[in-house]
Amino acid sequence: MDLLYNLTMESNIKVSLNKEQKEAVEYVSGPVLILAGPGSGKTRVITHRIAHLINQCGVRPYNIAAVTFTNKAASEMRQRLFGSDELGDSLGLLGHVPNQRDFTVSTFHSLCSLILRLDGSLMGLAKDFVIYDRDDQLTLVTKAMEISEIDPKRFSNRAILDIISSSKSKLITSDNYNAQTGNPMDRIIEVVYKSYQNLLEQSKGVDFDDLLLKTNLLFNNNPSILKKYQDRYQYLMIDEFQDTNMAQYNLATKIAGKRENICVVGDPDQSIYSWRNADIRNILSFQEDYPKCKVISLNENYRSTSTILDGAYGVISQNTQRIERKLTTSNPKGDPIFVGEAYNPEEEAQLVMKEINRLRVERGYLYNDFAVMYRVNSQSRALEEGCLRNSIPYKLIGGLRFYQRKEVRDLIAYLRVIVNPHDNVSLLRIINTPPRGIGQKTIDEIAELSDKNKISIYAAMELAANAKFVEDSKRSGRSHRVISKFVDLVTNLIHDSDGLDPTSIINLILEMTGYRVYLEDQGDQGTERMDNIEELKVTANKFQNVDPEDRFIEFLQGIALVSDIDSLDDSQDSIALITLHQAKGLEFPAVFIVGLEEGLLPHIRSFDYADQMEEERRVFYVGMTRAKECLYITRSFRRGYMGNGVSNVASRFLMDIPSALMSHFSSRSIPIGSVVTDVIKQSGASDLSDHATETSPMEVGQKVRHDRFGDGIVVSCTAIGYDYQVTVAFKADGGVRNLLLGYANLQLLD
Repeated sequence: MDLLYNLTMESNIKVSLNKEQKEAVEYVSGPVLILAGPGSGKTRVITHRIAHLINQCGVRPYNIAAVTFTNKAASEMRQRLFGSDELGDSLGLLGHVPNQRDFTVSTFHSLCSLILRLDGSLMGLAKDFVIYDRDDQLTLVTKAMEISEIDPKRFSNRAILDIISSSKSKLITSDNYNAQTGNPMDRIIEVVYKSYQNLLEQSKGVDFDDLLLKTNLLFNNNPSILKKYQDRYQYLMIDEFQDTNMAQYNLATKIAGKRENICVVGDPDQSIYSWRNADIRNILSFQEDYPKCKVISLNENYRSTSTILDGAYGVISQNTQRIERKLTTSNPKGDPIFVGEAYNPEEEAQLVMKEINRLRVERGYLYNDFAVMYRVNSQSRALEEGCLRNSIPYKLIGGLRFYQRKEVRDLIAYLRVIVNPHDNVSLLRIINTPPRGIGQKTIDEIAELSDKNKISIYAAMELAANAKFVEDSKRSGRSHRVISKFVDLVTNLIHDSDGLDPTSIINLILEMTGYRVYLEDQGDQGTERMDNIEELKVTANKFQNVDPEDRFIEFLQGIALVSDIDSLDDSQDSIALITLHQAKGLEFPAVFIVGLEEGLLPHIRSFDYADQMEEERRVFYVGMTRAKECLYITRSFRRGYMGNGVSNVASRFLMDIPSALMSHFSSRSIPIGSVVTDVIKQSGASDLSDHATETSPMEVGQKVRHDRFGDGIVVSCTAIGYDYQVTVAFKADGGVRNLLLGYANLQLLD
């Protein structure tokens, strides 16, 4: 029966795959590099490959690991493998299979967390360690700077944390970090890094980078543990390989070991996370590290129209850090790439909203079918206002995330204290929430006691609650009472929560701490906050079927490792407002990319660095290839970016899109000389150099008049793209202005 079932499954698999996909599925011995362009079915290949290993090769699920970068991607893989009985769907690729817990389909960080909870004791790590998120880390860095007497006004805690994170991703520990370069900043990092790490260990905590770093160290120092995981994960598959950093790459090569059954799937053209320490060299040099690797390229795109793909290729082909290949598709040619422009971000938003409403009427799109993408978060303001003005529902991805809301963070802090009362950050968050009479003076005294004795805040509170200590230190009776009462509360929470599921523990916290009453006293705002806590319970309920011994810790771990995209709610019919970085891995029938201006996309920080400029180009490429049917690109002539209302030059990336693929769209009349219109009219980007040698239409010293700034004198006139930038010194309060000739409407006075 099983054999017949497996043969049937294998037959179905072969029918659903193209030639290259089938080759990638069936080649299972030794290293494999699968170059998978956007929309080429890489998730299908990975999941079918797992099914092939189990159904046809007889590999135990226990011996397979599939690793990706987001919980959302891991969840999609599980769904394809196992299907969904709850929804009445047919079973997934594996059909009737052993316990799903035998499978490892997870993110890198989740895999490392699992390994450290099982074997981290060899590194002195407690099983109940907490995972500190970005906000927690910043709190600890600030404390470490205070201990190290580093002036926070001179040095940014975020900048220091970024350097510490980068160091950990390169496997540089606090003990190995040294300031031998002579750079004063390195010396500061060295001191703060050590203090920060001491605070983490004191709190029995780790940060995201520690999960990777400590797992590497565990394998380095314990060959028998490494062999244990090499024997378990005999087949390793890594998705989005272009996004791996040094620590992740080292982990992968260690686990693959001598068997070298490592399959990496990725696309160097979509490497856009260097600021998260991703290293594009990992995928570009994979063939050098594994000379015997099989290279398979998935070039057939199932997502986008041929016009969108050709336009995207025009952009990405300008890069040098890539493996040359071009996506093909059997999809229709489709609409042209629509390019529009507006005077300012508000008009740009109105242009987008008007087109969304038109497409809904003419094509029957739902709001869910639209995404508006942008380079930086601040661009969302005008778009949100545009949605509200046009009564268009929207979801802001990466705004105030659910797990960042105060009431949710409060409850999570209580949960973490129950697991680990020595978690200083969480304890200080809830020590007087709800208010229980523990003032700042008392907290400062406890913190001083903690620092003096090199113990956690909770241990210091236990010491301070001791009657003999109070007598010896001459502390006030009131301080003793409130501290003792809080210590008793934590003790009772730990005791009474033993054996309960996460949902019941949340209810226990609400009642024992008085947090429910605390919210009820806040009226309508409290009701809204209570609704968020109810939503937290919904998440907690998902862990009901996990082993009682592990489900509480797994629940907290799942919360700690959640990302913006994981919380994307597809059930709500609303357009998505999302950054280009966050949009990776998603797709929409209609995509709008706004802000195609020099200094914004590409970002001004990339101007002096060739590798960063290439990454900016990849960011734009990723955005373009999210679109299935319609792609719109817009720019604003004037934008108050970084606090300055300045005139903007159209992005150089627009010049890379073949003009035959573009069409102009607008909500109002645009001046004839507008940059984007001219780009479309030109025959190709090669005309740019010819344009630059033309006689300048404005002479230095020429008198001109502007409708807003009045009379002035031309200081310079320079060719920019397909327009000219005119610098004019205006009289009175006009000042010196840089204007685009196509927009400026300058009147000659001579």
